Amino acid sequence: MPEICLLGTGGMLPLKNRYLTSLYAEYNGKAVLIDCGEGTQVAIAQHGLKMSRIETILITHCHADHITGLPGLLLSIGNCSRTEPLDVYIPESTEKTIRNLMSVCGALPYEVHLHRLPERSPTAFTADKIDPMLMISTIPLEHSVNCLGYRLSLSRKPVFEPDKAKSLDVPVKYWKTLHSGSSVILDDGRTINPSDVTGENRPPLTVTYITDTLPIDTITEFAEGSELFVCEGMYGDILKKQSMNDKGHMLMQDACRIALQAKVKRLWLTHYSPAETDPELYKEELKNIFENVRISHDGDKLSL
Repeated sequence: MPEICLLGTGGMLPLKNRYLTSLYAEYNGKAVLIDCGEGTQVAIAQHGLKMSRIETILITHCHADHITGLPGLLLSIGNCSRTEPLDVYIPESTEKTIRNLMSVCGALPYEVHLHRLPERSPTAFTADKIDPMLMISTIPLEHSVNCLGYRLSLSRKPVFEPDKAKSLDVPVKYWKTLHSGSSVILDDGRTINPSDVTGENRPPLTVTYITDTLPIDTITEFAEGSELFVCEGMYGDILKKQSMNDKGHMLMQDACRIALQAKVKRLWLTHYSPAETDPELYKEELKNIFENVRISHDGDKLSL
C-alpha cells in the first residue's frame, strides 16, 4: 500500500524544528516527491526514507521555499549510483528558472527530463515508472505566481476471491494471471474472465496536495473523496484573513471548510507561517469545522 510522509510543514523559511513543505509518497519501492525546498534531502534522511527511490518530482511553483533544495537533492541522488533518467514535472512558465537552478549541479550521471505542465487548465498523466495504475492530475491555483495543485490517484484491482476460483475448478497456476486482469482458457476449453473470480471494483486511493493559493471553488471538486487531503493553512488567526488573501494564501479554517465540502476522509494541514509557532492552539476550533483534521508535524506518516 502507498506510504505517505510529510517531510516538512513550514512555509517561507525553515525553522530548527520545522522543514519546508514537501511530500514523499512511496509505492512498491518507488517514490514521488512533491516540492523540494531548502533542506528537503536532509528531511528525507531524518525521516528514514530513501532518495534513491524517487522516480518523479512534482513542482507546484517557483518560489524559493518550494524549489531551492532541488540542486542538492539531484546531486545526492547522483551519489546514490543512479543512471536512469529522472522525471521532473513543472509549471510550463518555470522552465528557465528550473534550468538555471539545475545549472549549479554540473554533470549528473543521469538525465533529468523536464516535463512542462499547462498552468491555466487541468491535465493528467500516468506515472508509468512507478505504476501504470497511478494517475497524476493537476489543477491551476491562484497565487502570486503560476501554481499547480496535484492529485495522486492509484487505481486498485478487485480483490481476488479464491473460493470463486475453486468453485469453478480453476487450477492455482492460473490464479495470478486472472488477478493481474487477464482471462485464461482452461484445459477443458472454458474461458475464465477476471470478473468471474474477483469481488467488486474498489475506488482508487487518492492523495490531494494543495498549497500556496486562495481557497478557490475548483479545489473542492479536485479533492473530492480523497483518502488524504494535504492543504496549506498559513495561520489560524481569522484576523489575518484579508492579509492572507492579499498574498494568495489561505487560513487553516479555509482548508477545513474545503475538506468538509469535498468529503475527504482526512485533512493534514501544512505550510504554516514561521510566525505561527503553535498551530495546536486552533485544534478545537478547527475540529468544529472538520472533525478529522490533523495539525500536522514534520515526519507525519500514513499507510493507505
